[in-house]
Amino acid sequence: MTEKTDNLIETFDEEGNKVSFELLDIVSVDDIEYALLLPVDYEEDSEENEVLVMRLKKEGEDFSFEAIEDDDEFNKIAQYIEELEDELDE
Repeated sequence: MTEKTDNLIETFDEEGNKVSFELLDIVSVDDIEYALLLPVDYEEDSEENEVLVMRLKKEGEDFSFEAIEDDDEFNKIAQYIEELEDELDE
């Protein structure tokens, strides 16, 4: 189960450890929603400060995140996000 408080998402990893993320944005591509998540406990100068892109699945009031296994799907989302960043930079 995932808890959401403002932009803070608390969920559990595959080993059952609690993990916190900041929800940066939700984007929709081909009628599928994706969450852009930044780990809360990141180190500012670390190269591991990558934004995670996860498929957002809603079931009534509950929601969950799914990993994107398909390379083509991930590449499509990554390209969309890059285009958004380019538009913001202009």
